[in-house]
Amino acid sequence: MRVAVIQLNTKNDKQVNLDKTSKYIYEAANQGAELVSLPEFFNFMGEETPEQGVIEENIPEGETTQLLLSLAKKLGIYIHSGSFRERYTDDRSFNTTLVINPNGEIIKKYRKIHLFDSEIEGLPVYKESDTIQSGDQTKLVDLPFGKAGLSICYDLRFPELYRKYALNDAKILFVPAAFTSYTGMLHWEVLLRARAIENQCYVIAANQFGSHAPGKSRFGNSMIIDPWGTVIARASEGEGFIMADLKSDLVDQARTNIQCLNHRKPEVY
Repeated sequence: MRVAVIQLNTKNDKQVNLDKTSKYIYEAANQGAELVSLPEFFNFMGEETPEQGVIEENIPEGETTQLLLSLAKKLGIYIHSGSFRERYTDDRSFNTTLVINPNGEIIKKYRKIHLFDSEIEGLPVYKESDTIQSGDQTKLVDLPFGKAGLSICYDLRFPELYRKYALNDAKILFVPAAFTSYTGMLHWEVLLRARAIENQCYVIAANQFGSHAPGKSRFGNSMIIDPWGTVIARASEGEGFIMADLKSDLVDQARTNIQCLNHRKPEVY
């Protein structure tokens, strides 16, 4: 399966963000992508203003979902929606990802489980739980390549989530993100490669890039990582997309050569 990962510098103009996303999806599909993956909050990041209208959307009625459904069907590709805000109540939303098939149908929906609340001295405070409702279900989706486990950004720091996916035969782990520049510089690559190595899965990680509000910036470095932990595609500075061909036999080879999933001792630990 040929996969494209789109890296964006999303800001607080929803229509501009959607237009830009559409452009990159078209370009990736024209270059042979069978699945396109987007970053977290790809349709809006930054301060909300009355001019922007309502950012939270109902699924599937909202304009973001309808756009992705239309693009998937028109281009005959799978789209992994990164994430956007799904309406929950008047003042809270879910951080939600969708997987859409080439028929323009939603085949899986995942709501971010672990919410990013961070107060690092000298850096901006992040408190996702102020406005986001946590999800409470893990989700696997069947793709032509095999099963894929869904997650979003801060979920990356909880390895037990991905081990559950691997034990249920996932071959791909999706990690769309808006990883901050500071934590990204220190942790982004090492955590992604660890999740690939310990679960012997491909990791598909679309990240936001650059500043989107005063004092807040994102690390970029979107990646596709193979089951041996090798980064086989990495985005450079700026917006755009990367591509790689996923090979099912590489997952099988890794799991045959180093059978760590079979050598677990859960009765001990």
